Amino acid sequence: MWALLEREGAARFPGARGRIPNFRGAEGAAERLADTREWRKAGVLKANPDAPQLPVRKRALADGKVVYMAVPRLREEKPFLRLAGDASIKARGATPVALDALERVDFVVCGTVAVNRDGARVGKGGGYSDLEFGLLVERGLVDDETLIATTVHPLQLLDEPLPETEHDFRVDLIATPDEVVRAERAARPPGILWDHLTAEKIDAVPVLRARP
Repeated sequence: MWALLEREGAARFPGARGRIPNFRGAEGAAERLADTREWRKAGVLKANPDAPQLPVRKRALADGKVVYMAVPRLREEKPFLRLAGDASIKARGATPVALDALERVDFVVCGTVAVNRDGARVGKGGGYSDLEFGLLVERGLVDDETLIATTVHPLQLLDEPLPETEHDFRVDLIATPDEVVRAERAARPPGILWDHLTAEKIDAVPVLRARP
């Protein structure tokens, strides 16, 4: 997928490989997402910090939503930021927030490398989106009423199956610059699947390391 986006000229700064790829048309995809009834109903949004979802975070702030952004790799003891004006990854003026201080989340936005029309997605391989989701589920901050969405270039939207594990979640809404796809709701992970984590991963994430 990274090679395809580069070959077709769909990737833009800072590039595609090894990351959630920034793509041409990210602003249009954000506008498509913001035009959905699910977006309009949502008051509290949790977003990933990657470049292609910057327009989504900006639009959420402009629409008056409460926006929490995950700290990259959940590397801080307070692993989320409540945004205030600056929706970039630098998040100037944001307030660090501990997991237990978050509000219930109506709408989750995640980054994606590839996604199919059934809502199965592949990230960049670190598993941090799955960890964020599991942590929020365990605290009762995400439930069956919470919508999960992603924005992608049309090339990232596939028809074929994608590999999945028990800790993966599917998305409900997929927005491209051209369309919004609504996937059928699938079962979601019940929280953190601890037996899927290595000791090194637990030790690298303070909120996991501190769990009783």
